[in-house]
This record gives sequence, structure tokens and C-alpha cells, in this order.
Amino acid sequence: MQSFTKGHGTGNDFVVIPDPDGQLTLEPDQVARICDRHTGIGADGILRVVRCESEPEARAHIDDAEWFMDYRNADGSIAQMCGNGARVFVRFLLDQGWAAGEFVIATRAGLHEVREEADGSITVDMGLPAVGPSGCDPMVDVSGRQTPAQAWWMPNPHAVVFVGDLADAGDLLQPPQVNDFGRFPDGQNVEFVVDHSDPTDPERGLAASIRIFERGVGQTQSCGTGACAAALAIRDRHAASEPGSVQITVPGGQLRVTAREDGHIELRGPAVLVARGDFEPDWWKDE
Repeated sequence: MQSFTKGHGTGNDFVVIPDPDGQLTLEPDQVARICDRHTGIGADGILRVVRCESEPEARAHIDDAEWFMDYRNADGSIAQMCGNGARVFVRFLLDQGWAAGEFVIATRAGLHEVREEADGSITVDMGLPAVGPSGCDPMVDVSGRQTPAQAWWMPNPHAVVFVGDLADAGDLLQPPQVNDFGRFPDGQNVEFVVDHSDPTDPERGLAASIRIFERGVGQTQSCGTGACAAALAIRDRHAASEPGSVQITVPGGQLRVTAREDGHIELRGPAVLVARGDFEPDWWKDE
């Protein structure tokens, strides 16, 4: 019988499937069935927990990390990294007693230092912003108008567009129309951002609220890499060159994104485990 844990990071929810010895093969249709909110468990994605030594994709990292985060989107597609998922992944490892304090996890985007903070939140070193294909900045349809956006990779691709009101994004029942000029050959997430910054007020500083449409998922309550992309766009907008943080409000809560002196981006926020269970054997095997 296969066990699972359900968890979320600011409303971005995941089914965590422990597979320490790498015995499972998750097919895209199986992932989609599990993530279905009507006939499955329901989630924005799946986190398979496997040791690096047991996962061919991660064996290059066995000297630096014990655990590999195999992340799948709700439609079964594979993503390089998920910031909220990484925090839930870490919370699961800590809860199981499989890790402690500060350590390193492996993902398809490489190695990431992680740590549990005194308040119980989890911080993930998201690394340096990646460099995507060059070209013109994308355009995103906002209330029927093509609006300039910024392209960021964390390393997932993001089109970040500033709006006056989050309602300008519409209902987001369908993917936003994006003219990417070839910059996102594999699709992109879209972040609609309202800038609440007041650089002259040390108590307020740089801040924004966002709505997110994730490729392979749809509208979500939160997106960790999207929050990082939005924070980078905010810092660029205010010409922030020194290390510092941006407070990002997502529909599911708040995240803090910090640009370090070495250029790395850190994502800090809550991670909550809410339920445990076992898949019914016949349903788990059903294809």
C-alpha cells in the first residue's frame, strides 16, 4: 500500500509521496489522476521524495545532498523547480526525522540550501536568476490590451506584468494570452503584479501583491518561483542594487524574497502538513 502526505505552502498544495529507495514510476496520467480535485486527492502538484543515490537524475549530487525532489505539475508535466513545493518537501523531511536544521536538497534545477527558521518557516536558497533566450520582452493581454511584461527565469520561465488592480487579470479560467517573441519556447507562468512599495518608508520598503497563472496547473494560490520573479521585477523597477527583501502577498498568504549580496535569491515562508493517508491499492494501480 502506498502512503501519501498532503501539505501546502501559502495555499500552493501538494501530494507528497515518499519513495526513498526509488521504487516508483509515476506516469503523467497517474499524476494527473492524483491531482484531480474531484476524483483524486487534489493538488497543484506532486512531490516524490527519493534519495539521490536511488534516482538516476540525481546521482551526480550524491556527494552534496541526500534527498532529491521529483516535482510534477498537476497535468503530469515535469518542472525544474518549485519554491513552495521545496518548503513543503523540507517540512516533510523534518517531520519524518529524515533531515534536521540546515541542509541541501537536489532538484532538476540543481542544489539548494534550505533551513528551518526559529518561527517554523522554511527558507530556500533559490540560486541565481537563470538566463533565458534573448529577444524582445513579452506582451501579456490585460483587460483586452497588450501590455509589456518582463521575462524572468527562476529557473522556471515567468512573464511578469504590472497592473493597477489585481482584478485586471480577469478570472484566469483560461491561460492568459502571451506574445512571447520566442522567449518562452516551453510556455511560461504569468504573474500579475500590483506594486505597493514605498522606498522612502523603512517600515514598508519594497512590497507587492500578485496573482498567478501557472503553466500545467492554472490559477494557483501561490507560486514560489513566481514570487521570486515578481520580486526581481519590483527591485528592477525601483533600481534596487543593494541586498534587500521584498514582501510578496499572494492569495494564500505572504512570502519574503531576499536578494543576497552574492546575487542568490532566498524564498522564505510557511510550510504546513495537513493530512496523511494511503492510496487504495486498486485505485493506485488502475490505469
